[in-house]
Amino acid sequence: MKKLVSITLALVLALGMLAGCTSQQAPAPSKTPEELTQLYAQAITEHGGEAVERNPVISEVEEDDMLIPIILESLSLTEDDMAAFGISMSMINTQAYGIVAIMPAEGREQTVLDGLQAHIDSTCRAFEHYIPGNKEIAEATPGWRP
Repeated sequence: MKKLVSITLALVLALGMLAGCTSQQAPAPSKTPEELTQLYAQAITEHGGEAVERNPVISEVEEDDMLIPIILESLSLTEDDMAAFGISMSMINTQAYGIVAIMPAEGREQTVLDGLQAHIDSTCRAFEHYIPGNKEIAEATPGWRP
């Protein structure tokens, strides 16, 4: 479980760092947002392990699903911030599981990066208070900031 938490946090941080490594405008993707959404959902489902079974991939906003707005709020994002996305994450404070793949909407890159970083920071702070012993795992994760 500790290894899964560490790997998940490291993956999220790595994706965030890679997205922020350039100041140049990214070339237009060769896939449509719909194709990217499908690829994100497929990749998360195939590689997310057993946690995906408990936290199915969300790749579209459905009005009747009450969990989606909660997840987006926890990421400080709205549907308008994302052109394509796949999200599988736990909303239970006893674990830090989340795989998030997002293609930001045009002009929303910084909003997406800020939202993801805020979620990572909040999750790391939660370890300090709710999960004694796991603080060391969070501190060993690249990008940890108290």
